[in-house]
Amino acid sequence: MTRSVRQKCEKETRESDLSDQPEMENLEYLKLDDDGIVDWTRLPNDAVIDVFTRLSYRDRANMSSACKSWRSVGSSSCLWQSLDLRAHRCEWELMEGLASRCSNLQKLRFRGSGANTDSLISIGAENLKELSGDYCEVLSDSTLTAIVECYQLLESIQLGPDSCDMLTSDGIYSIAIGCPNLKKLRISGISDVSYEAIRALADRCPNLHDIGFIDCPNISMMSLANVVQLRFLSVAGSTDIDWDSAVENWTSLLYLEGLDVSRTDVDPENFKKLVVSIDSLKLVCAFNCPALEEDPTVYNSHDKMTLGFSNDTFKVLSSMFPDTKNEQAVFSDWRNGSNKNDANLDELMTWVEWILSYALLRIAEDDLTGLDQFWLDQGADLLLNLLQSSQDDVQEWAATGLATFALVNDISIKVDAVRVKAVMKGGGVQLLLRLARSLNEGLQREATKAIANLSANPAFARSVDGEGGIIVLASLAKSTNRFVAKEAAGGLWNLSAGDKHMERAAGALANMAANEKYSMEVAAVGGISAVVTLACTCKHRGVQEQATRALANLTSHGDSNTNHVMVGQEDGVIDVLLLLIRSQHDAVRQEAATALWHLSDDARNRERIALAGGVEALV
Repeated sequence: MTRSVRQKCEKETRESDLSDQPEMENLEYLKLDDDGIVDWTRLPNDAVIDVFTRLSYRDRANMSSACKSWRSVGSSSCLWQSLDLRAHRCEWELMEGLASRCSNLQKLRFRGSGANTDSLISIGAENLKELSGDYCEVLSDSTLTAIVECYQLLESIQLGPDSCDMLTSDGIYSIAIGCPNLKKLRISGISDVSYEAIRALADRCPNLHDIGFIDCPNISMMSLANVVQLRFLSVAGSTDIDWDSAVENWTSLLYLEGLDVSRTDVDPENFKKLVVSIDSLKLVCAFNCPALEEDPTVYNSHDKMTLGFSNDTFKVLSSMFPDTKNEQAVFSDWRNGSNKNDANLDELMTWVEWILSYALLRIAEDDLTGLDQFWLDQGADLLLNLLQSSQDDVQEWAATGLATFALVNDISIKVDAVRVKAVMKGGGVQLLLRLARSLNEGLQREATKAIANLSANPAFARSVDGEGGIIVLASLAKSTNRFVAKEAAGGLWNLSAGDKHMERAAGALANMAANEKYSMEVAAVGGISAVVTLACTCKHRGVQEQATRALANLTSHGDSNTNHVMVGQEDGVIDVLLLLIRSQHDAVRQEAATALWHLSDDARNRERIALAGGVEALV
């Protein structure tokens, strides 16, 4: 980036523009010199910081390299209070480069499978308050111990939703010793949560009020009673729970307000005893509890709010908001209403958003039968409401849920038209596209994945096109985040199978394929098959031209990638190109000939072209 930006305008026009705007009189840094140049480095720091806040982490770092003044502003601690490293391998060089900017870092998200203990510690964020990790299957007790010893001011630790297969109770014990300020602990898939580990949390973490031991096979129910300050507890998906012990011991949890027993084997008798015996309990989440669903009356056999398949979630939650006129708007009323001044209600609803998004994601992934009516009556609307949460992980899980719940076949990407219609009716297209434009790359990825999957439905694809979605996806397909780029390329592929938007989507694929890096993304998500199908089956000249141009671009990178080999191996591609080389349209013929020329760089392709009569056709 240069230090100045030339403005192409006439001098007399510049002068008249400035003199006619009195509010600009003191903005000397915006005035143009005789050559029509503005020195943007003279912008005041608050204006530059405002620009930086609208950029992704990568773009902030890049802009900081423009000049000395922007480097100083770009390192401001206010710009680096949150950091998401899930798209990166947490290597030493990266973390060392970030360390100087992250002295005031408050929240760090990382990908466990790419995490390195030394590199995570080297970031040196002494004031870190929140730590969140995805894909933590290989995260070990020793790694976690080293991390919490370094960041002893942590107040929130969340590891999941994937199982932490290598963590044991020793890891939880290390958290208790290393994080005395801990308020929230949510971990998925630990095989054993022992009495000693939970007792250490109770003794060492006096502010701990939110615990989630999710999908854990063995939890000490008795020991949980020692965490007397507990307000929110989730044991969702956990097996081998001693419910008799829970009923006997949890009465000592005098402040417990929210309890999540979704996807467990709790029986009706113990469920009733548990709910009734805890006086402070306000809300219970019990989705997908088979024993309870055999007798749905158990959900309403007490005076506590209960969420489950048999109850209307919107109606249940609206009981906390007497001024809400529309039950379906209970989440938006809470986020925007005067009740936000009620700290206890605010914390309860924040927790409800979290456990709901997690429960719905798991239900969608498990693809349970007999839930069509649930998804149509409330499930889809719940996911759409959760997309608008202020919590990043809730938004991401809701988007993933939308990407998953409508799938009939996740291999061929076939979707349920009725469920897709429910998403469209609730404004899902606009919501997902808005999130795809956000600066949060994790949210970009999940929203783009949802758009890609749902666009397998022609009506949804038309709506995406009508809302400008092809431009959004084409832009995201060039993202430096490989996960975002892959999902966006997949979305363009699905969109290219529609009707009116075929040409634009095929054109976007063709433009992407012209770049060596992006061409690999297009090929990786099945773009070769998509453009071959388009070129073969669609008779519209514009679509044929763009699809054939995409093939020509995909094969144009020679030995730098293997696309020309992969295209040649695609069934029917040679025959299609030889057919198109006889097209009555000059542009189609030219692109087809170019594609065949590129394919001939590979010896096996030359043989296939010759056997198919390509020499005669080209001559």
